[in-house]
Amino acid sequence: MKKILVTGGTGFLGSHLCKKLLEMDNEVICMDNFYTGNKLNIGTLNKNPNFELVKYDITNPIDLDVDEIYNFACPASPVHYQFDPVKTLKTSVLGAINLLDLAKNTGAKILQASTSEVYGDPEVHPQTEIYRGNVNPIGIRACYDEGKRCAETLFFDYWRQYKVNIKVIRIFNTYGPNMNVNDGRVVSNFIVQALNNKDITVYGDGMQTRSFCYVDDLIDGIIKMMNSRDGFTGPVNLGNPSEFTILELAEKVIELTDSKSKIVYNPLPKDDPMQRKPDITIAKNELNWEPKINLEEGLKNTIEYFKGVI
Repeated sequence: MKKILVTGGTGFLGSHLCKKLLEMDNEVICMDNFYTGNKLNIGTLNKNPNFELVKYDITNPIDLDVDEIYNFACPASPVHYQFDPVKTLKTSVLGAINLLDLAKNTGAKILQASTSEVYGDPEVHPQTEIYRGNVNPIGIRACYDEGKRCAETLFFDYWRQYKVNIKVIRIFNTYGPNMNVNDGRVVSNFIVQALNNKDITVYGDGMQTRSFCYVDDLIDGIIKMMNSRDGFTGPVNLGNPSEFTILELAEKVIELTDSKSKIVYNPLPKDDPMQRKPDITIAKNELNWEPKINLEEGLKNTIEYFKGVI
């Protein structure tokens, strides 16, 4: 039985990861400062004797004895990470340093949940891992984008300088149960608006594209990355390469919810990327991974979840 630390463990992705790791007969320490996390997401896990919930902020040094570390601690939606951009940067940068020091001191393997936002508003499509991105370092999204980019730098420097066993993934748009009702992400926004028969707000003309990965598929890829061959560090894109316009997503949500909502258009936020699609060739070849759940099936599951929490 491995002892595994999951930071940001009560958040959307962290809670699903904790659940899966427990099902695989591991001992899980779930660490969160509840800045955006939700205890309800891990409510059923508290009954498991191999699960421990620790309230802690990773911007402070960490002293634990663990075998593996999954770093998911950082607000991931614009409404949350822009609320306190300095805190967002501290979480990404100081948090990475503290967790990498923990991995160095204990010999633990450590995985960084990076993001497709490191590519910025891409001039290469689809995005491959060798693309260096088109990011505005002083824009309103930079606290998240550049924080994650700096965290990647730290991971690879600790790998080169201290031989820390690192794994880096770049997560593309993901959705599913346990999303925060008010997190401002497009899937949750559209579903909540549709279930309430309110206008669905599309930013810009709706022709910008995204690729949506269902959470179960993503968690499978994350664990495969952690268990990949020694010396394989990544970064690896994890996401669904099926590409949809935002307008197509809005229309599909209205259809699946049988909503009376109308689509309205608002100005596009600054630095909002116009396209997003992962090239997952490396994930296929190295991890034998690719998504299995299509958008309609995943949306149906997510809609049922939101029906129960609104």
